[in-house]
Amino acid sequence: MALSKEKVAEVVKDNQRNEKDTGSTEVQVALLTKKIESLTEHLKINKKDFSARRGLLKLVGMRRKLMRYLDKKDHMSFKALSKKLNLKN
Repeated sequence: MALSKEKVAEVVKDNQRNEKDTGSTEVQVALLTKKIESLTEHLKINKKDFSARRGLLKLVGMRRKLMRYLDKKDHMSFKALSKKLNLKN
């Protein structure tokens, strides 16, 4: 269920602020979103995998906290990122 190096590099490249940026809030939220999508697909097949469900809930909580932080610090960036990743505001 872990993301491959190629997928991580692609997500980082699409969301980074500059060419050396790998840990900005936008990149972290995008990576969490990809992991959440992967876990959601896994749970559609394996409905009784409760440890994966717990991990999914933790990831959603982490993403929510980062989005709240981004909204406070840079609202325009928050709006752009939520639109790009198809997240509810």
